Amino acid sequence: MTTDNSAPVSGSIMVVGGGISGLTTALEAAEVGYEVFLVEKEASLGGRVSQLKHYFPKLCPPTCGLEINYRRLKDNKNIKVFTLSEVQNVTGAAGDYTVTVKTSPRFVNENCTACGECAKVCDTEISNDFNFGMDRKKAAYLPHNMAFPMQYVMDPAMSTDDRDKVKEACKYNAVDFDMEEKTLDLKVGAIVWNTGWTPYDATKIDNLGFGRYQNIVTNMMLERMASSNGPTQGKIVRPSDDKAPETIAFAQCAGSRDENHLPYCSYICCMASLKHATYLRAQYPDAKIYIYYIDLRTPGRKYENFYANLKKDENIFFVKGKVAEVSEEAGSGNINLVAEDTISGEKLRQTVDMLVLATGMQPTCAIDKPNADLSYNPDGFIVNDFKKGGMFAAGCANKPADVVTSNQNATGMALKAIQTLVRR
Repeated sequence: MTTDNSAPVSGSIMVVGGGISGLTTALEAAEVGYEVFLVEKEASLGGRVSQLKHYFPKLCPPTCGLEINYRRLKDNKNIKVFTLSEVQNVTGAAGDYTVTVKTSPRFVNENCTACGECAKVCDTEISNDFNFGMDRKKAAYLPHNMAFPMQYVMDPAMSTDDRDKVKEACKYNAVDFDMEEKTLDLKVGAIVWNTGWTPYDATKIDNLGFGRYQNIVTNMMLERMASSNGPTQGKIVRPSDDKAPETIAFAQCAGSRDENHLPYCSYICCMASLKHATYLRAQYPDAKIYIYYIDLRTPGRKYENFYANLKKDENIFFVKGKVAEVSEEAGSGNINLVAEDTISGEKLRQTVDMLVLATGMQPTCAIDKPNADLSYNPDGFIVNDFKKGGMFAAGCANKPADVVTSNQNATGMALKAIQTLVRR
């Protein structure tokens, strides 16, 4: 009766996803002494946060959080980072999992100093997914200016001539086109899924015209335009003609709270649009901004104060009504929109220079489910089964959340993973 006949417990934890919540989970577990394997499918850590210009409500840049976490990561020998890597399969049970991880080649080794000489001689260009395809980048590229690891990537689409040129240009013998895909099995006792979110595909929202009219963009596209390392170097302009917009409309709940798309509220969209209004106001003091909404969600005193300050701006107009229809004005590229003001009952017609769709967040797992024994709700968010234990979801893999909530949740899931290892 005093003999423990259960399976041995691995002392390691795997964190899948290297965004802000994944970093938090990994660091919290590693800093109390546990070995952590951090698996990220992109070439750099940072996730969606690395694409932001500012956090809300303080309006500080993401460097505030990422820089500190990267320093903690560098100083901690308990964390092993796998970038360009994905989980292929999970077998076993709580305390004793075998995880198969596939790593794609970066074609650059540890000698890389991020000097950028390879990019200077590379002529091959590819679409820049980091900027949502709004510009192009060299096939020899640094993921972004806050990349971790700070190493270049050679895209497989690079031409043979360019491969020869970049190898010759590299003084550190860092470019290696002989690298191959690798697969390895890792033994872990617990897994925390921090797989994050993907902006909802706005082309699916037929009545809002995204993809048909150039001057309709999504909220994350605007975020990238406003960022100094974005496609327009921080200047918010109309895509069709690079003109400074004088009138901008925001269509809230674009695809959210809609049974045909995302039936839930994505929590962050209202605050994101309010933040974007501050970006526009800083660049264009006289621009008129119209925010069409169903309800405005600003949870908590700080968010409510942020909203209250914007309401004082006489050039920001809040219209309670959902944008129902859009069209393009011939010749000018302006956007005509139709909405109903639910307070007055009037049908509104307005023409603006630019329309921003506040698209919601869709859990990445709703699009690409991991090959693991996980439970999901109807919307694709992972449901935590604490009785079964062993595997947990944190951040936006579990529910729509802002950065603060994601980090709080990530800390809790790090503790749950540790409890699995110590059988509590």
